[in-house]
Amino acid sequence: MSHRFTARAVVVGDREGTVVPDAVVDVDDGLITWVGPAADAPPAGDAELVELPGLLMPGMVNTHSHAPMVLFRGQGEGLPLDRWLQEVMWPREARLTGDDVEVAMTAASAEMLRNGVTTSVEMYFHSERIAAAVGTTGARALILATLIPMPSLPPLQEQLADALRLFASAPDDGSVEFGIGPHAAYTVPLPVLREAAQLTREHGRLLHLHVAETATEGAELLATHGLSVPALLAAHDVLGGRVLAAHCVHMDDGDLDLWAEYDVAVAHCPASNAKLASGIARLRAMLDRGIRVGMGTDGPASNDGLDLLADLRLAASFARLSERSATALTAAEAVWLATGGAADAIGRPDLGQLTAGRRADLVHVDTRDLVFEPVGDPADLLAHLVWSGAGRHVRDVWVAGRQVVRDAASTTVDTEALRLDVAQRAARLAAG
Repeated sequence: MSHRFTARAVVVGDREGTVVPDAVVDVDDGLITWVGPAADAPPAGDAELVELPGLLMPGMVNTHSHAPMVLFRGQGEGLPLDRWLQEVMWPREARLTGDDVEVAMTAASAEMLRNGVTTSVEMYFHSERIAAAVGTTGARALILATLIPMPSLPPLQEQLADALRLFASAPDDGSVEFGIGPHAAYTVPLPVLREAAQLTREHGRLLHLHVAETATEGAELLATHGLSVPALLAAHDVLGGRVLAAHCVHMDDGDLDLWAEYDVAVAHCPASNAKLASGIARLRAMLDRGIRVGMGTDGPASNDGLDLLADLRLAASFARLSERSATALTAAEAVWLATGGAADAIGRPDLGQLTAGRRADLVHVDTRDLVFEPVGDPADLLAHLVWSGAGRHVRDVWVAGRQVVRDAASTTVDTEALRLDVAQRAARLAAG
């Protein structure tokens, strides 16, 4: 079915911060066919008219998530990353079942959609159950089969074989894509990292891993090899192809230059980095080098939200504070980091912007709220979105033209039943 959306304004999602007032977006068969001022719109034909009082923006892309960790939201409060993982997260994750992951991912996916996030990059266990969950909610996901040596998991070579098997099982509609997600260089042996990288390059898939999240995580590798983690990854042929590195907080100029040389993208997670006191990533230095960067929430146990709009405010605040410049990250750039920039970071040019030919993932933000006034110039809407906006302002969401959130409620799942189910499972996992 064809639809014509009319809105107070359209936020395109490009780096320039293009905003089209009194706008029209035409959608046919899940793709955007036309975007522009209503006065210039082509004839609507038999398209169904959808009139919206607020702004339309692209579905946001969450470039780094462990969304099923809604089961552990708020747990391990006050612990630094190493103790948080070893004492709280990993013991509980060892007791996870596939059912736990699917239920938790379904709940988390519905939460993200409610906040305007239509695509997430998921690094977690039970990849097929994550795919089933987003199939239920109607979201999109890039699912990275986790590689990590844990007693509760098969050997790493079996994990790699399972990941390779998944590559051929993704649907061809762009809703689910599988890749490989080695946890980090300090947990996964370098030969396994190299093999994972070779497989993803051969198949054009995403390789996603944590890099330089804390100041000390690479100390042992540096002592052994005399190289930083980024330099070590380059030396062992892990870089190249579609590589997305999460966090990248503790990177010097040489490390960032390597990222630019190998076109490594970065998932920037300011809320998680702040909560775990990991540090502040050098966002401006990355952007100035042309490094592709997208916003990420990280897992809901270390954020603790899945509200990317709230994280935009934190990203802009940290960038300006660390650079001591009010222009270090503009509102337009902040929105781009969650839309077009994030789509670029994960290698998905079909997402992230409201332009003809891209997939019709649309978010309606209700601007009938005092936080969106006054508007003397269309660009003011971007400033209000970053500095005042939050997921609670999202009213409606469409993925590939299909409405999955209507009037701030899921159209696909029973969120209250999911909440109760998650609470029961979380209690069981915490009890041991």
